[in-house]
Amino acid sequence: MTATVSPSRSDTVKTEIATLGAGCFWCVEAVFEELRGVVRVESGYSGGSVPNPAYREVCSGTTGHAEVCQVHFDPTQISYAEILEVFWMTHDPTTLNRQGADAGTQYRSSIFYHSDEQRRIAEQSKAQVAPELWDDPIVTEITPFDRFYPAEDYHQDYYRLNRAEPYCVMVIAPKLKKFRSRFADKRK
Repeated sequence: MTATVSPSRSDTVKTEIATLGAGCFWCVEAVFEELRGVVRVESGYSGGSVPNPAYREVCSGTTGHAEVCQVHFDPTQISYAEILEVFWMTHDPTTLNRQGADAGTQYRSSIFYHSDEQRRIAEQSKAQVAPELWDDPIVTEITPFDRFYPAEDYHQDYYRLNRAEPYCVMVIAPKLKKFRSRFADKRK
């Protein structure tokens, strides 16, 4: 007798990817992992000129990479525009190369689009949604996606695995609280 194995929902769902930089990727990952419709979030690096950069290289500011997350999402459950709404609300897109105490080009606010449609939606969102939330000019860069380099294993699922660490308590937890309050209806 042959056993039949049904594929899991994640095996049958066609996902899309949003590549977003909003400061430290630990913060971005923690927020998007709780968003309904998000299948997977991976921390890494995009937008630089050095192949296969390591964390220390990226932190030096010499590679041109931003800390980003690739947000794999099910477009039948959440749209790219909704992903961007969460993006604008959970970081400060008005500060150049900085999020709170994290400073450097690797912490820049950035959207790396994967298609002309994503570019159009990102530009529209930057022009319409972001200014409704922020008084100062938006400095978020919107650029074509080129490459993504996954961050080292110890950066993946950082908040989930290290909730008691000072950075998690003082920086990530308040962002999650804001996200949970504002987007309660969009949480998993």
